[in-house]
Amino acid sequence: MPDDFKEDALAYHAHPIPGKISVEITKPAETQRDLSLAYSPGVAEPCREIAADPATAYKYTGKGNMVAVISNGTAVLGLGNLGALASKPVMEGKALLFKRFAGINSIDIEVDTEDAQEFVDTVARIALSFGGINLEDIKAPECFEIESQLIESCDIPVFHDDQHGTAIVTASGMVNALEIQGKQIENAIITCLGAGSAAIACMRQLVSLGAKRENIFMLDRRGVIYAGREGVNKFKAEFASDTDKRSLTDAVTGADAFVGLSGAD
Repeated sequence: MPDDFKEDALAYHAHPIPGKISVEITKPAETQRDLSLAYSPGVAEPCREIAADPATAYKYTGKGNMVAVISNGTAVLGLGNLGALASKPVMEGKALLFKRFAGINSIDIEVDTEDAQEFVDTVARIALSFGGINLEDIKAPECFEIESQLIESCDIPVFHDDQHGTAIVTASGMVNALEIQGKQIENAIITCLGAGSAAIACMRQLVSLGAKRENIFMLDRRGVIYAGREGVNKFKAEFASDTDKRSLTDAVTGADAFVGLSGAD
């Protein structure tokens, strides 16, 4: 990244107000009556309604248009495990995108733990405040279990962007690229460099569209993930190939498509 762009990026985040998001009020708050409706004693009435019928929280509060962007900072962009606090600019950035392009209010939450169960327990306990949860920048394989448990325990939508957001865009590009080349996804040989959350989610998405698992060759830092290879977790094992291919050179030979989903190293 050029030095002048680095300086611009830092200045963008620092000035004129640090950060990229803020809170705005949606009701008048100018008179004594306004304030008595917004807080005591008027606020008691929606509280009673929600206590009697929790679904009315969507009528009387901002819950329905509020998404929490939540991370523990264990897989920040291509930078790796920077920790929860260092992930905050990314999470604020995602909140900015929600507001700018969809009109959805969003708040970033950084959870300072690398323990998957602690993360799940923390998020599950605050989930009722939001209309949806966007998980972000959580390393594999923990991200799969975290998302699965939160979907099971929360009654609002839970979405891990690194998996499904990447998969949706990749699948769209793949389908169009194959069509341009006059090829069918059912017959396409696909090499996937990377075996983290994005890679596995992308390949799952392609399989759902008709790609054959036996036509997908996935590589991690140790090379091709093949049947019988030791030290392969259950998520990578979904794409363990019955093949004698071992290197990236082997895997791209004869491939119709290459999907790059690995870190810099």
